Amino acid sequence: MDRVIAAKVLLKTVEHGSASGAAEELGMSRAMASRYIASMEDWSGTRLLHRTTRQLSLTSAGERVLEMCRDIVRVADAVTEVANHADTPRGLLRVTAPSILAEAQLIPLLSDFADVYPRIKVDLQISDRTIDLVQDRIDLAIRIANRLDPSLIAKRLGECSSRLYASPRYLGEFGTPKGLEDLNDHRCLTYTHLGGTEWSLNNLESQVVISVEGTFQTNDALALRRAALSGLGIATLPCFAADQEVQTGRLVVVLPEWKPTTLGIHALYVSRKHLPMAARVLIDFLAARLADI
Repeated sequence: MDRVIAAKVLLKTVEHGSASGAAEELGMSRAMASRYIASMEDWSGTRLLHRTTRQLSLTSAGERVLEMCRDIVRVADAVTEVANHADTPRGLLRVTAPSILAEAQLIPLLSDFADVYPRIKVDLQISDRTIDLVQDRIDLAIRIANRLDPSLIAKRLGECSSRLYASPRYLGEFGTPKGLEDLNDHRCLTYTHLGGTEWSLNNLESQVVISVEGTFQTNDALALRRAALSGLGIATLPCFAADQEVQTGRLVVVLPEWKPTTLGIHALYVSRKHLPMAARVLIDFLAARLADI
């Protein structure tokens, strides 16, 4: 939990008499403000607010914690004022991203980013699962999805197009499907974080959702690509992570007239007003570099 933001949420909640009023002033959703209050109560080990349908008031413990919050915010604001006078963004930036995007795009881009902003240290947490930004103290999440957490602020960085891919070895042994109905006779490799055994595909005329089966499923997109390269079956993969393998002959596009649903690449964060300067410059950098992948 970012205790500085949590302290500000508690102060503004008391000032406005509601979490929604605090959320509006701090530039976050009401759900996120409520999560910060709950996190502060977990941290202090006691209830801080009396809540009724008509009013909100502090408990005796809440009054003591409120004074601590004023001190926390006072010190944090002083530190921020000093930092804002620095010419170069600096500090530790905690970022999370899915494995396949991190390997194929982010890590090479972070090398260039470090050349431009040498005083920013990026702590990259690689995970294909959805991470709680507040609980895990994450400044910025980079995610590939069309359905996003409405409690978070989202900035679109680019698009992720995908295709169906298989290795020449697999196709040589099991044949090349000529139509969607042929997929019933093939080993389809599935990704648990996106559709699982249901693939949403479209061509120029229609969109269909089909059920597929296979001998391999994973929650790691990098493992999915390795499985396709190893000849285990047909997989849905991002073009940015597989097209180079097509150029080298290690993968082949299957049913090129059918494409999985295009997904957005987004930067997600908790609050506009409390986004670190380092995160702002990273978002702008990635938006410029990921726009045309």
